[in-house]
Amino acid sequence: MSTDKPTAARAYLSRVRTALADLPANEIEELLEDVRPQLAEMETELGAAAKVEDLVARLGTPESYAAELRASGGYPPAPAAPEAATEVLPAAKPGRVGPRLALWGLLFSAAGTALVAFSAAVRFDAEVLIGMLVLAPVFAVSVAFLLLRGVDAMRELPEVVRAKAMVKSMRADRSADRALTYLNSLKPAWWVVCGFALLAFGLLLMVRNLHAILLLPVLLVGAGLVMWAGPRTKADGRMLWIAVPVSAFVVGSAFGGLGAAVNLVRDRSYSSNSTPIYTSSMYQDSHGNDSLRYGQHELTNLYVFDANGKPLENVYLYDDRGRPLTITRYGCEKDTGTSQMTGQDNQFPRPKVVEGVQDDHGNVNGYNGYRGYCREDAGVPFAAVIPKAPATSGTPAPPGTPVKPAPPTR
Repeated sequence: MSTDKPTAARAYLSRVRTALADLPANEIEELLEDVRPQLAEMETELGAAAKVEDLVARLGTPESYAAELRASGGYPPAPAAPEAATEVLPAAKPGRVGPRLALWGLLFSAAGTALVAFSAAVRFDAEVLIGMLVLAPVFAVSVAFLLLRGVDAMRELPEVVRAKAMVKSMRADRSADRALTYLNSLKPAWWVVCGFALLAFGLLLMVRNLHAILLLPVLLVGAGLVMWAGPRTKADGRMLWIAVPVSAFVVGSAFGGLGAAVNLVRDRSYSSNSTPIYTSSMYQDSHGNDSLRYGQHELTNLYVFDANGKPLENVYLYDDRGRPLTITRYGCEKDTGTSQMTGQDNQFPRPKVVEGVQDDHGNVNGYNGYRGYCREDAGVPFAAVIPKAPATSGTPAPPGTPVKPAPPTR
């Protein structure tokens, strides 16, 4: 920035300085100390053809940026509007619908992402992540309005202005200001934690379902993006559309993992004090329904035989109080090739659901398998040996002719 021709960063910084002209010179320099390297970095990214409009698209107008510097430093607003700059900037489009959709679409997507991640972690079920597809249209609309209107239009929304005023009032309190300063110092470490947490999340899901390995490339890309975009959120507000959803996903999965750990400890402590009996208890399956367990093993099917070892069909089971032993029934979903819940009942036995992967030639569980495969096998997969009642040790003698008593002697 030592050339005679003013660069975009120098022009932008000059307007920021003009907007802060009512403050003492030493305080202006203190406020601009962190602004100069940010502008230089952004100008390097944009290249030699960078214009002031490009910086405005990322940071907002110099006047609004100066107002944020005042608020962060606890200074009063400017006494009068700054004079217009010689370089004419494009006027913002009127209306708040677009910026509001972009802002609240981001917040809605982040909240939904946290809930989906929590549910997937607490159940150790990668299929729950399909719920992210519901959030995808909302997030796409938010990004579209972001690219159309930029970040500056969102900074002028009343709710954003109120949020900034709240942060400013918190900074007036020394204890709150120290807390905010401490949290800001943790930001660089947080982005690294997010990256490693995404990878750990994928590895944990693979423990339960090997098919979760298909998520690893997506999680790797997400980890790289958040570690790249996170440190740039202060200089470029658009990076929030990467950092915020990923952070919400990490927080949601962390709480879900904590819930899964609590459930695991509770189940183990309960099972260690129990005898192996059939019971419909406080345990629930992955669909939130009561599960039937034998010891620590969750049952999905029961087979009943008569005294001759013949399997019985269409048997309905009840407990000693006349309550049906109702558990979730599973079947195959043809489109995805995976198992799904088809209802609840107490009828046994049920078809055995077999899952796997299949290749283009119809080979099941082969090396090149990638498509989901599911089938339902009816019948009994084993033969039962029914114990017989033990035979008695002797044969009773048939009744004989009664013996006449001897005549009395004289």
